[in-house]
Order: sequence, then C-alpha cells, then structure tokens
Amino acid sequence: MVLKTGRQGLAARAGHDLTVEITRWSAQVQVPGDDAGGITAATVKADFDLGSLEVREGTGGAKPLSDRDRAEIKKQMSSILGTGTASFASTKIVRFGSSGGAVEGTFTLNGQSEPVRLQVSEPQPGRYRGSATVIQSGLGIKPYTGFFGALKLKDEVGVEFELTLSATDSA
Repeated sequence: MVLKTGRQGLAARAGHDLTVEITRWSAQVQVPGDDAGGITAATVKADFDLGSLEVREGTGGAKPLSDRDRAEIKKQMSSILGTGTASFASTKIVRFGSSGGAVEGTFTLNGQSEPVRLQVSEPQPGRYRGSATVIQSGLGIKPYTGFFGALKLKDEVGVEFELTLSATDSA
C-alpha cells in the first residue's frame, strides 16, 4: 500500500513528489456464503498503522532525496497524522464487467471521515489492484507548506494498493 503526494507553488521545483509506503496494514473481505448478491454483497474493512509510514521515493526536486530528508519527512508526517491507526469501511461494491469495479466507503483518520471510492481491477484471479484519491482537507488536515508558503503539498493524495486474497473459513 503506497501513498503518492505531489507539490505545487512557486518553489515546487525545490520539493519532491513522494511515494510513501504503509508497511503495516490489514484488510478483511467478507463475502456472504449464501451467494445472496455475490461479490457486490461483500464488505471490506481495513486498518492502517500510521506509525509504519516509510518514505520510499522522492522524485523531482532541486537535489536528490537524502536519508536526512526522509527522516525529517517521517517526523513531519508523524506530527501531522499521529501514530495511531486510520481505517476504511466499505458501504457499497459495484462490479464492472468480469475484472473490475469500485469499492465505495468511508476513510477515517483521527476522528475525521471522508467518503472514498476505490477503483479496483482483478488482473489475475484473486489478485487485485486499486487506487483512490484522498483529500487531506476533507479529513481536517492542512497540507504541508514550506519555504514560507512557496512550496505546498497538493491537497490530493493518491492511494495505490495491490493484494492477493486468500480464502479462510469463518465457521
């Protein structure tokens, strides 16, 4: 699971577009066993450990992203987001054709919630890729600014994931 940020403002060239990995997260998908509605009757719940955010890549910028930069960014993320958990709970699943669809639901962070729509594809049976956009201000977060406001993080944060589902008995 990765987050992708972008930059804007007069000093945008000085900053980096970041790829941040959430290294600890879990998700549960429950599909009703009676086949009442199939996959569209399923529910999805996920929890994300905000203390596990790791800066994996920084593109653009006036200079390459250093280890010191990564540590400073991690510190900033922790002060803005905290180190607790965030969550997602589905409210609706829509299937498009045989290998794609959307999962609509609510993303919650620090007591603030925002509706989110995950676009999902199934490139192989049981293997899923998805993406969504989360708006920071919708969660009560003021996007990061630097250089006296000349460098700004875009309000939109891309979320991307890839996972393989395995069946378990819930008897």
